[in-house]
Amino acid sequence: MPRSASVDVESNDESKGKTPLIGDGKEKKSGLKKVMGIMDFILRLAAIIAALVAAATMGTSNETAPFFSRLFHVQVSYGDLPTFRFFVIAMSILAAYLVLSLLFSVVTIIRPNIVFLRIILFIFDIVVLSLGTASAAAAAAIVYLAHSGNADTNWLSICQQFGDYCRKVNGAVVASFVDVVFLMLLVLLSGFIFLKRG
Repeated sequence: MPRSASVDVESNDESKGKTPLIGDGKEKKSGLKKVMGIMDFILRLAAIIAALVAAATMGTSNETAPFFSRLFHVQVSYGDLPTFRFFVIAMSILAAYLVLSLLFSVVTIIRPNIVFLRIILFIFDIVVLSLGTASAAAAAAIVYLAHSGNADTNWLSICQQFGDYCRKVNGAVVASFVDVVFLMLLVLLSGFIFLKRG
């Protein structure tokens, strides 16, 4: 009659307190959220710099040049055109919002699971993206007219007489479009964070 062999399996008490080799992914998910929060903060800083450069460059754009003769001088300034005034105001509002949003961005880095704060930032980011795009596009249209003019409406190109002024407003418009790109990246990043939550 064959003998039945019994094998005693002893539980190892030392392995009870150890963490398993395969984690549940929560630590990795939390780390990814923090990295995205840091990227959000950096993009906001870059957008602040671009908005301030755009507003300051446009706000200091003025030039006096002789017109038709040396005795008759004409001065141009950003304040002469309502579109450029709107541009400076919009970029200033945008920069002020981004400075205030830095505090909330820091909170989302420290506490990445606060969904309500992330939704508020997402909504306001879309609003300022719209404002920034509108002001940049309007200013770009005026800059195009300043460079090329419009023969059909007898609008002359003023950039031949006011070269420094045109260079400054060109720089301001370029900086505003860079700012719009940063804001678009912020909105896309927020959308990606929401997808990762799901």
